[in-house]
Amino acid sequence: MTETPWDVLLLGGASGIGKSLLAAQLADEHKAFVVEFDDVVEAVREITTADRHPGLHLFDELPDDIEETLPQDRVLGLQIATARALEPALTGVVRNRLTVDAPAVIEGDYLTPAAAARAVRAGTAAGRRVRAVFLHEGDAGRITANYAAREPTAGRQTARARVSAAYSHWLAEQARQHGLPVLDARPWHTLSDRVREAVG
Repeated sequence: MTETPWDVLLLGGASGIGKSLLAAQLADEHKAFVVEFDDVVEAVREITTADRHPGLHLFDELPDDIEETLPQDRVLGLQIATARALEPALTGVVRNRLTVDAPAVIEGDYLTPAAAARAVRAGTAAGRRVRAVFLHEGDAGRITANYAAREPTAGRQTARARVSAAYSHWLAEQARQHGLPVLDARPWHTLSDRVREAVG
């Protein structure tokens, strides 16, 4: 299909650790498309209801600053439940990308290791190279700094960063259980090389 080490690369990880930047870099290097799974998430939410698909609408009635108003464990639980509810959507996205004769990087916060592992197995069964890697950043202070650089007018988002760090730990543990590579997001300057080595 391509000259890349993969036909579809799934790039998972928590918010604020550099997935989007890395996806853009890898796509540029490999002449690949980037699919932002967050766009799929919003599309799915738009055409579903809380009555029919409650797992996709857990945040609907909550304020934007829930990290500041709800306990960290509660927010983390909602994020994990939402990610699990979205697992079938990833299967559909990967299946569609494998019909296209061009490589793709699919990145997003809501990619779960369980769904990624299923996609990898489905790719193998179809004779295609679906690979997955999860980035990890467990330092909430580092994520806070990343948010400040990315969203300078939003103020210090320390509570949001703490939730993201906790989610990163959960994703990393789940990825290891599913036999998927987990890479520290730092040092950044070696990350793309480490991804290529991990999935090549």
